[in-house]
Amino acid sequence: QVQLVESGGGLVQTGDSLRLSCAASGRTFSRYVMGWFRQVPGNEREFVAAIRWSNVITYYADSMKGRFTISRDNAKNTVYLQMNSLKPEDTAIYYCAATYYSATGYYNSAATYEYWGQGTQVTVSS
Repeated sequence: QVQLVESGGGLVQTGDSLRLSCAASGRTFSRYVMGWFRQVPGNEREFVAAIRWSNVITYYADSMKGRFTISRDNAKNTVYLQMNSLKPEDTAIYYCAATYYSATGYYNSAATYEYWGQGTQVTVSS
């Protein structure tokens, strides 16, 4: 059974950095795409970034490019989201997600992903 466990969220100030972690278990993820999404209560989940585990190809939401970086550590079975220059509008619950890779997959869509973590809260104060 796939398990995704996020950590690293917290309360920071504008301009600070945070690194979120997603520890993945229960499967060999070499053929998976791992994604990060975020959600503010009352809104839909918003795509942040994704990475193909096997060849480290990355995808980003346009608004996140340059500030956020997704990466993975094969030995630790962990995916990271490095967030720099944080803004109050980055405040949200951040979720890790996983799906089997398909050439026709839309990895910026939450509906594509079968497995989800429980989320970690990020709060950026002004």
